[in-house]
Formats: sequence, structure tokens, C-alpha cells
Amino acid sequence: MDEQVIPGRRRQLAIAKAVREVKRLLIMVLYLYVVFGLYVLDETVILGREHINFATHGFAIINALVMAKVLLVAEDMSFADRFKDRPLIYPILYKALAFSVLFIAFHVAESVLLGLWHGKSAAESVPQIGGGTLKGWLCVVAILFVSLAPFFAFREIGRVIGEDALWDLMFKRRSKSYKLRPMAD
Repeated sequence: MDEQVIPGRRRQLAIAKAVREVKRLLIMVLYLYVVFGLYVLDETVILGREHINFATHGFAIINALVMAKVLLVAEDMSFADRFKDRPLIYPILYKALAFSVLFIAFHVAESVLLGLWHGKSAAESVPQIGGGTLKGWLCVVAILFVSLAPFFAFREIGRVIGEDALWDLMFKRRSKSYKLRPMAD
């Protein structure tokens, strides 16, 4: 009897884990799509384009999917976990900066590989991030950093208080039985 229960329980645990991972991935994709979509919209406004190129928004969703997967793999490999036992501000800021640099590095590597695939040289394939200047690159890192900080703030708070507790706090109506500390006047 126990032999039949254990495989069924393992399957339930595997399904529950898969659902959690898909949920994590979808949240990351949605957040990153908003960030990358805003980059596209910003570029459209700055360059004074008359219409929004929806193909670019398609690339934004593809980039969001790819970068969310990069984020998941990097997290599973304990990337940027250096300050996880320190006050929350440290891991939040560290992860925002580390993942900003990782995303840009991954984008450059991806562009170079695609360029090589299409017969271009590596130098020709390096993307012109921020106009290709150091100032532009630093600006993109800063924008990514500020964009990722809230994401990692929620992730780190969820890690400390529990993801389910954070989800409940954010998206469920609080009953009278559930009280937070009153704010000081």
C-alpha cells in the first residue's frame, strides 16, 4: 500500500513544483515585458516616431521570456546571493545591480552569437546599447537597476516572510483577524 502512495505523492509534489516554477516564470516575464516595453515606448517618444512599431514589442516579449529564463537559471545557481543574510536593502540593491549587468552581458553575447550566425564579425554584432557610448551604457545599467529594484524587493521580502504570505498581503483582502502593526502618527 505504501509503495502506491509514495509514487502518487511524488507526482503531486512534482506537479506542485512545476506549477510554482511556471508561476515564477510568468511573473518574471510579465514584469520584464513591462520594463522592456517601456524601453520601446521611450525610444519611440524620444525619436519622435509617428507610429509604434509592434514588431519591436514582439521582440520585447521574446526578450522578456529569454531574460526571465536567464533569471530563473541564475537564481537556481545562487547567482547574486552574496548578501542574503544581511539587512534586506543589501540583497535587493546587490541583486538589482548584478542582474542589470548580467542582462546586458547576456544581451551582448546573444547579439554577437546571432551576428556570427548571420556571417557578421563579432565587432559588427555588438549592439549599440545606449548609443554605444560609455555614458549610454551606464545610463541603461542605471535604468535597468532602478527597474529591477522593486522586483527584487518583493522577491526578498517574500523570501523572508514567505511567498504565500506576501501574495496574501498584496492580493487578498485582509480580514479583521489579520492585523498589521498600526502606523505611528
